[in-house]
Amino acid sequence: MIRRTTILSATVALAASFALAGCSFSTDSSESSGSSVTSDDGKPKLEVSGAFMPQPVMDMAGGFLTIKNDGSTADKLTSVTSSLSDDVTIHETKNQKMLEVKSFDIPANGELKLSRGGNHIMFMGLKTKPKQGEKVGIELHFEKSATIKVDLPVEAPNHNPQQH
Repeated sequence: MIRRTTILSATVALAASFALAGCSFSTDSSESSGSSVTSDDGKPKLEVSGAFMPQPVMDMAGGFLTIKNDGSTADKLTSVTSSLSDDVTIHETKNQKMLEVKSFDIPANGELKLSRGGNHIMFMGLKTKPKQGEKVGIELHFEKSATIKVDLPVEAPNHNPQQH
């Protein structure tokens, strides 16, 4: 119960910091890490773009990116790992509340957007606080596809690609 209260408090604090940083939904994917996994017909074909992390202001951070699936088969993002934190989760935002989820669907011939003010990656209990200009390595794990390694460029705390 104490851990849930701590996570809830931290989540509320992160939501407040996002709001103070001018968060909003982002659909821009022009900044790209260029990571991709190719596959044969009938399988997911995933490509990651628009990846970034706002510079953390506390001991937690959010991560954002778009995963495009040009394959004819759907997939799921099941988890994210990083040396930055031992507690990396994925969250959906519904009715202005963040809820941890077990996976996100990546539709065939579609995409999954993790954006400011929306669904996102959550890093709790950061081991270090990365600074603007640095990169944070993550690994995206999927139900069907191989793991994809991505570097999240650390941007200004109020960075929002939709505003640029």
